[in-house]
Amino acid sequence: MIKAIFWDNDGVLVDTERLYYIATQRALAGVGVVLTKEQYIELLLVQGRPPWYLAGEKGITPDEIEKLRDKRNDLYSALLEQEDIIIDGAGEVLEELGKRYLMGIVTSSRPDHFGIIHRRTGFLKYFQFAITLGDYSHSKPHPEPYLKAIERSGFSAEECLVIEDSERGLTAAREAGIRCIVIPNEFTRSSNFDGAYKVIKELEELSAEL
Repeated sequence: MIKAIFWDNDGVLVDTERLYYIATQRALAGVGVVLTKEQYIELLLVQGRPPWYLAGEKGITPDEIEKLRDKRNDLYSALLEQEDIIIDGAGEVLEELGKRYLMGIVTSSRPDHFGIIHRRTGFLKYFQFAITLGDYSHSKPHPEPYLKAIERSGFSAEECLVIEDSERGLTAAREAGIRCIVIPNEFTRSSNFDGAYKVIKELEELSAEL
């Protein structure tokens, strides 16, 4: 019996993956690196690997790459403030499920970006905890973020469920021993979701699956 639900954030609750791609693409373009959508998906959403090595291959120094990272973060913050980010139906689904389950967010987002996002959404009232970048040593696809969520929830892995949108998120959930429902988006529809508990098309379908 499911007692706790752990939610990925970007691409599941909020439509921010495209903004992160745009910000990263623009930062790299400043040093002559073209980051395609296909590269972004493979590196970030499958491997969980930052694309800065592409700049390194063009002779950009580590110090300059760190400045590129800062530029990307600033661009992303600005986009988060400007764009519509709430995924259709997310508030209604969270309100319904929050009455029945303990819920947590498990994300690779930086705390500052996470804060900007949810000052706008108002979603945090539905969650008992959030685990963000810096709360663990190894990011998805490593299972550590979800292992921490299990510990925080007080339930066993068998009593928990993960909602994800990416292949690396599914891998992290599976290696933590948690069933995972995947809701693909425009960036992840072509990914391999073998081993998912279920794959559904839209967030609104989730209530019927639980």
